[in-house]
Amino acid sequence: MIFDAKHEMIRKLAREFAENELEPIANDVDKTGVYPQDVWDKVARYGFTGITIPKEYGGMGGDFKALSIVCEEFCAKDVSASSLIMGNSLSGEPFQMFGTEEQKQKYLVPLAKGEKIASFGLTEPGAGCDAGSVSTTAVEDGDYYILNGRKTFITMAPFCDYVTIFAKTDLHSGTHGITAFIVESNWEGFSTGKPEEKMGIHGSQTSDIILENVRVPKSNILGKVGRGFNIAMSILDAGRVTVASQSLGAAKGALDEAVKYSKERVQFGRPISKFQNTQFTLADMATKVEAARQLVYSAADKLDHGQKVTTEAAMAKYFASEIANEVAYKSVQIHGGYGYMKDYAIERIYRDARILPIYEGTSEIQKLVISRSVLADK
Repeated sequence: MIFDAKHEMIRKLAREFAENELEPIANDVDKTGVYPQDVWDKVARYGFTGITIPKEYGGMGGDFKALSIVCEEFCAKDVSASSLIMGNSLSGEPFQMFGTEEQKQKYLVPLAKGEKIASFGLTEPGAGCDAGSVSTTAVEDGDYYILNGRKTFITMAPFCDYVTIFAKTDLHSGTHGITAFIVESNWEGFSTGKPEEKMGIHGSQTSDIILENVRVPKSNILGKVGRGFNIAMSILDAGRVTVASQSLGAAKGALDEAVKYSKERVQFGRPISKFQNTQFTLADMATKVEAARQLVYSAADKLDHGQKVTTEAAMAKYFASEIANEVAYKSVQIHGGYGYMKDYAIERIYRDARILPIYEGTSEIQKLVISRSVLADK
């Protein structure tokens, strides 16, 4: 994949930011679950909160390759840091792709500027991979819809200012009866559950969203009534490229830690990097990380050219997320007992990587998507 000068400049900026601002606090964030406000402010000031958002709405007007670059560099130091730039993908894409001008001005602009935080409310306790089986309801009431239901595992829900909620406006039409709504967190009847105690990515807080007779004006319908499922699926393609980029970053970080440690750790009178077994393991890790990189940026490039990337996004997400876990495992093994200790970054990377083959569609779902394409009549 060839990058132009602008992309290389973005990579340099993102890498320096990650090294100077994210890496030093990664372990503290892992313990507290919260990024300091000054880091949020710096992310916004650097323009990272609006990488792919058009300039007329307060963003940088960049492309998906730029977003993938920033995501890779951030996640190489802290996978949780992807939450700092979430507005470029799942939480911001609904407004950008389907919002009215009024909705873009009200919700997309402050998101691009880092003034607000948004979430994406699709998953429910009984509707994970089977997104079409959402049970949250939206009943028409004059100029409003009354929403009731519960969303689960919603990224940044405890802090969000508003969220795209998918609810059934027609209980008898299956996926054609789902509508997307923009719901503000300060409205009566909106609440969040206790933040989940997760294995990893502690800096990206997750909780349920509870909707109890929340009155949502019809002006806050996103797109058209009954087209919510199509909106969700359209957003997920880009979202999966973003998760693939997170995975690439995690894999890169794990490889970097393995290389560094292998040069420092001395056994039998020489660094373990001098042993052929270590060299072959590193070679295998590096090759798979590079293969993941090619898949990720190929999918991002196709997105930038307006091509449908459902299969490519699934391939990138599936391969990169599995490789992130494999490389993290091997990096822990190279570290030996020290890799199991919290004093070493690889322990956190290993835990953080485990979510990558699960959220935004499990590896099994990605293989289902890929196989359908492979088996389709050409």
